[in-house]
Amino acid sequence: MPPMSNEPQKLELLAPARDADFGIEAIRHGADAVYIGAPAFGARAGAAASLADIERLAGFARRFNARTLVALNTILYDDELETARKLAWQIFDAGADALIVQDMGLLELDLPPIALHASTQTDIRTPEKARFLQDAGFSQLVLARELTLAEIRAIADVTQVTLEFFVHGALCVSFSGQCHLSHALSGRSANRGECAQPCRLPWTLADADGRVLAKDTHLLSLKDNDQSNNLRALIDAGIRSFKIEGRLKDLAYVKNVTAHYRRQIDGLLDEMSVGTAGETAQDSLAFRRASSGRSVAAFTPQPEKTFNRGRTDYFLNGRQTDIAAFATPGFAGEPVGQVIRVNRDSVDVSVSVPLANGDGLSFFHSDGSLGGLRVNRAERNAGAGGQHSHWRIWPAPGDGKALTELRPGQVLQRNRDQDFERALEKSSAERRIPLQIRFSEAIGTAEQPASAACADPAAAKEGFALHLSDDEGVGVSVFLAQPWQEASDVERADAAIRSALSRLGETIYAAGRIDIDLSAPRFVPASALNALRRQAVAELDTARASGAKARRLAAARRPESAPPPMWPQATLDFRANVANAAARAFWQRHGVSTIEDAYERGGGKGEVTLMSMRHCLRFSFGGCPRLPAGAGQGRETAGIGKAIAKAGATNEAAISERTKPLPTLGRKPTPLIISRGKQRFTLRFDCKNCEMQLVGERNGGTAASERSDEPSSEQTPERKRRRPR
Repeated sequence: MPPMSNEPQKLELLAPARDADFGIEAIRHGADAVYIGAPAFGARAGAAASLADIERLAGFARRFNARTLVALNTILYDDELETARKLAWQIFDAGADALIVQDMGLLELDLPPIALHASTQTDIRTPEKARFLQDAGFSQLVLARELTLAEIRAIADVTQVTLEFFVHGALCVSFSGQCHLSHALSGRSANRGECAQPCRLPWTLADADGRVLAKDTHLLSLKDNDQSNNLRALIDAGIRSFKIEGRLKDLAYVKNVTAHYRRQIDGLLDEMSVGTAGETAQDSLAFRRASSGRSVAAFTPQPEKTFNRGRTDYFLNGRQTDIAAFATPGFAGEPVGQVIRVNRDSVDVSVSVPLANGDGLSFFHSDGSLGGLRVNRAERNAGAGGQHSHWRIWPAPGDGKALTELRPGQVLQRNRDQDFERALEKSSAERRIPLQIRFSEAIGTAEQPASAACADPAAAKEGFALHLSDDEGVGVSVFLAQPWQEASDVERADAAIRSALSRLGETIYAAGRIDIDLSAPRFVPASALNALRRQAVAELDTARASGAKARRLAAARRPESAPPPMWPQATLDFRANVANAAARAFWQRHGVSTIEDAYERGGGKGEVTLMSMRHCLRFSFGGCPRLPAGAGQGRETAGIGKAIAKAGATNEAAISERTKPLPTLGRKPTPLIISRGKQRFTLRFDCKNCEMQLVGERNGGTAASERSDEPSSEQTPERKRRRPR
């Protein structure tokens, strides 16, 4: 836990940025910090940004005292170390505030004086590892998504650095940094930023006797993380940086989700500032926002309207059912109604919401796959009253085939709300820093606006002083030499001064409280007031920039503890992801004597654990030894086929095949078999640690037909034409 201080602790909303434009919009919509990929060696190969983008984003962010974090978080090979070192310096020179890293070899290089953050790929699940990384020189730790509140508290109790936690977005089924399945199947390494996402593909599950428990089902695909209801609990547990996943998501997602969490966190800050039952005065003043300004969105944020696979708070409150997206890894959307009649070139529907040209509608086929269409034209018909209305819709060109796949009674979801998307395509948020403004009479010179400080009192002149101070206490004062002239119209004079001083539209500021301290009503020419305001704003910009630069330099890399921390184990296997000599030297310097090469460099011989996860298919299928007697089968998977039926699939044979009673799965944690085509792996169960491992022989690759390398449907959520990532 950060050390106790009289200063309020900062709560940071951290948003993703594919490029500078995305990052700038994230900041406008309320982010206190953004993370963006380095030009190379970022864990999302499809989201690499240029140095020019990083520089432009960092420059914009500094205006609001927001931070720019750059992901340099793949594992590195020996011939890449020097390139990575030079890149780190270039990123620093571009103005970044921190590097997010996975490879410990970087810590052995000549890095710039920049803060280091431990990536989620470092797999931080225990207090021991968190404390080790803190003492090794990391100033911010991204904790594993799988942690419970109690586990987060235990880490906070032994650390003083900032703890970061994912609160929204896609979930990797494996512990981050511990997934080698993609590399085993396709040669594309998740630890190198090239994950082929085989976890989003359909698989078949069978027991050791070959009895099929689920066929062609997305068994390893999880719903999306959503901790909206747990933010206060996370604050209490020690989290100070709240991270949104999504460097590959579209701009609408970034705007919508960032604005949503900005509202949530601001609401908590407002609540804590006034105190709630049971809080002490010290508690109520403990936190503040991590950057400057207030964001006002021109829309109502609704996370369910942009890409998601359903919502779960995962393991934060303990193991629970319904964390998996077994039916589809795509964006099905929100249920809006059902089909009434299918016509030759249109379809009649009953829906609970108004439709619009351009909407995207989805539906489940009888085989459980997700289909959809884009609405070319939507017309409301006279029909049912109450909550539902009747509409006739014509599919967009190219989507006419969907009419042959629809049946009366079929449930429809909307996965693109055209009106909502259009609102986000426009300028959709404004961020301003509120200013306290004080205007008063003064005697002085342009350099010394106070008679007592004038070196030459004879040179002093009548005039006015303008003082501006921002929401972080940065203030400037400027002087205007202007003879005092009494106003003939008191109210008009006061209004004119207030109007002139609050004209801040072309700046990042907004007028808050305006105090006018005059001995008598004064007439001041508008041109003089405008010049005074512009001078004060320019000087405030300079003062804020100077302060931001000083803070950045003060937040340089945290020094390693003396003596260096020792890793508690003398041996590391391939799962430590050591792929270069510098990383090997790091671990040897910290007490490790035996180090196996990373999987990508040939480590992990014979049968190896390719994935480790808390998601457990034994639990999902009612075969968990910890379940109470009589809990029944399919606690989670009862919904696999029934969800399809509920969604309106009409092929009764297909529904029956998917919803028929499952074979009895005993409580003894015997292995299960998961397969796809020719690929076959064993699932083993570590019930002591409540984990599942996917185990297989090292494989040099697989046929192209087995790869999941198509573009992400997250970028085209209105269609299910591409395989989801």
